[in-house]
Amino acid sequence: MNGIEIKDISKSFKDTKALTDVDLCLEEGKIYGLLGRNGAGKSTLLNIINNRIFADKGTVVLNGDRMEENEEILSQFFLVNENNLYPEGMKVKEAFFWAQKFYPDFDMDYARKLCAVFELSLKKKIKNLSTGYQSIFKNVMALSVNVPYVFLDEPVLGLDAYHRDLFYRLLIEKYAEHPFTAVISTHLIEEVTNIVEQVIIIKNGKIIRNESRDAILNNGYCISGRASLVDSYVSGREIIGEDVIGGLKTAYLLGKPDDMLPDGLELSAMDLQKLFIQLTGE
Repeated sequence: MNGIEIKDISKSFKDTKALTDVDLCLEEGKIYGLLGRNGAGKSTLLNIINNRIFADKGTVVLNGDRMEENEEILSQFFLVNENNLYPEGMKVKEAFFWAQKFYPDFDMDYARKLCAVFELSLKKKIKNLSTGYQSIFKNVMALSVNVPYVFLDEPVLGLDAYHRDLFYRLLIEKYAEHPFTAVISTHLIEEVTNIVEQVIIIKNGKIIRNESRDAILNNGYCISGRASLVDSYVSGREIIGEDVIGGLKTAYLLGKPDDMLPDGLELSAMDLQKLFIQLTGE
């Protein structure tokens, strides 16, 4: 398989296990959604893949080559996260200049075009940008470097609804013109449902789901009605959660519903956010 293979990765910070025996494959030319609650291990995993931190055990391999401190491989990756690694006082245009040195395919004209679209001044010092414009700056870099693998850890942090929508549209346009592998880690699940092709759900440092978006959505449904009717229907089925309001109940199930439902019950699809909440709840 061409792509990234994460094999048996584990990582602890003192007494906290951040990742446990993680096995994962990231194929070329796909958009992944990496979903998990705070502290689930998403950022740790992305940092290990990008050689920002090292795993306690396990390997990360690209097309058969191990990537620890492998500059040739790392030049094919770009990670966007909350950390600002740029020197004190560096301006946006200076960051673009140096990006060209490290990433030969960096598209300066495209980066400048995106800055105009987002109204980001090239003369601004990066450290003086607001949280939203810090995210915009990093996203402009990510869309301009033209590398095969882009990792976006909370890419819309601090962005208003207009700028979030604009970023998603530009990401899809870029992907359609020049396909690459993108891994998006976000809490705004509803906003990325129609963007991601593959869904990876991580809970307590372990991968609990890794399926295509369509497969994972087609394998979940909701049943609503009087509590007694719902309880009778779900008996013996794979239930992952439920909500109760008064005498009414909604059950969240995995599998396929019956073709014919008993009178008094209502069937509805389970969206990705609701499925995520039920799978990752305690």
